[in-house]
Amino acid sequence: MELVRNAEDAQVLNEVRVQLLGKKGEITQLLKSMKELSAEERPAFGQRVNELREAVESRLSEQRTKLERAQREAKLREETIDVTLPPRRIQYGHPHPNTKALEEVERIFIGMGYEVVEGPEVEFDKYNFEKLNIPAGHPARDEQDTFYITENILLRTQTSSVQARVMEQGRLPIRMICPGRVFRSDAVDATHSPSFHQIEGLVIDRHVTFADLKGTLDAFAKELFGPETKTKLRPHHFPFTEPSAEVDVSCFKCGGKGCRFCKGEGWIEILGCGMVHPHVLEMCGINPKEYSGFAFGVGLERIALLKYEIDDMRLLYENDTRFLEQF
Repeated sequence: MELVRNAEDAQVLNEVRVQLLGKKGEITQLLKSMKELSAEERPAFGQRVNELREAVESRLSEQRTKLERAQREAKLREETIDVTLPPRRIQYGHPHPNTKALEEVERIFIGMGYEVVEGPEVEFDKYNFEKLNIPAGHPARDEQDTFYITENILLRTQTSSVQARVMEQGRLPIRMICPGRVFRSDAVDATHSPSFHQIEGLVIDRHVTFADLKGTLDAFAKELFGPETKTKLRPHHFPFTEPSAEVDVSCFKCGGKGCRFCKGEGWIEILGCGMVHPHVLEMCGINPKEYSGFAFGVGLERIALLKYEIDDMRLLYENDTRFLEQF
């Protein structure tokens, strides 16, 4: 009985059962030894052995029940859910600063009647350069030296390639913006990255003038940065537009008085623009004597940095939740 009582699990208990009641068990051996007794001794001995066998079987059954109950209780303790504990806090996601800026720009231009068009990031040289008035050997290519896959296929350096594709289709008039990721061999610093995002716009129709361009960008700036925002255009050069300009907006932090945010100038540069070059129209199958248009391009990260007063572009891509949770 001591062996049965000391069995701590079902496996040990089964070993005890075999040791006592198995074919070669101790009690079984006692029963086999009855043949060595006299006829007078056998009945009393057999009765005593059977009583011992019944007592052992009963004790084994009790111990088995006890072990099963203990195992069940231990399992219940391990699997019990304490409903009084507070629930684990659910982490909710939210849009990235770039996504929020893009959605706001898209909302503004869709409200003006523009459509949003996307194009391939792996582009042909003819759409990325040739049809934008940047032939082989043009100095502007040096400023946009990029990642080539073959001699004629590259990772696009500007979303203007989408504009060329849409103009080539010949469905006029055109009012579109084309946001997307672009690639240039820039070193990574607070304001540059080899991979970033652009939003470019294009309008092609009859009798489109530079005044339409200025009015569009003025309305865009006021909607994005506030109704008191002013715009200023400075002459510039882009191969695919003529005339061309850089666009500044009055600092929305100091109202144009000059502060740390605008580096004391009162103005902040935000984008480039111009009237679509007649040669670009011709290469895309549009008659420049009947149609004219304007184009503009702005860096999405530039908008996000200004809008949310972020001083380092790298913060947008480091996936640091301590930074991202602020938005």
